Amino acid sequence: MQIILRADVDTLGRLGEIITVKAGYGRNFLIPQGLAMLATESNKRVFANERKKLQAQRDHLKAAADTLAAKINAAVVAVEVRVGEGDRLYGSVTSADICAALAKIIGEEVDRKLLLLDAPIKALGKYEVAFKLHPDVTATCVVKVYRQGGSAADLDVAEEAAPEAEAPAEAAPEVAPEAAVE
Repeated sequence: MQIILRADVDTLGRLGEIITVKAGYGRNFLIPQGLAMLATESNKRVFANERKKLQAQRDHLKAAADTLAAKINAAVVAVEVRVGEGDRLYGSVTSADICAALAKIIGEEVDRKLLLLDAPIKALGKYEVAFKLHPDVTATCVVKVYRQGGSAADLDVAEEAAPEAEAPAEAAPEVAPEAAVE
C-alpha cells in the first residue's frame, strides 16, 4: 500500500514522503491517526496544497521544542526518596517522578513518554536522562536522587570526596615480583 506521510513518523519517514507499508498498518493505524493518506493522484494534488500548512505547523512545533529543550538542558532535578539499609531504595524513581519534579522546576508539564529512560532508577546518585521532544530535538537533564532527610548537595560532596579517596590507593608503590620471592 502506497501512502503519503502527513507528519514525521520515527520508524517510517518524514512529512511528504511516499512510502510503502503493509495494508493493515496503513488502513488501521496511520490513516485514522491522520499521519498518512493514500498515495493516489488526486491525494498527491491535495497534499501539494496542504504541504505548506503542515510544514508551518511542524516548524512551530520544532520552535516550541527548542524552547523547551533549552529549559530542560538548564535544569537540575532533585528527587528525594526513602532508602533502607545499604542505601537501597524503597521502590524506584520512574519517568513519571522525574517529569513531575521537572515540571515544578521549569513551570511546564513534560509528557513522561518523551523521557528516554530504559529502566527505572534504583540507586542513589547523579544521572543524565534524555528527552526526545521532537524528531530533530533532544534535551538532556541531570537528575540527582538523594535520601529522604538529606539534600542534593550531599551528592556533590560525596562525588568530590570519592576520587580523592581512590587517589592514595593508586599512588601506593607496587612491590616488584622478584622482591616478593626473596
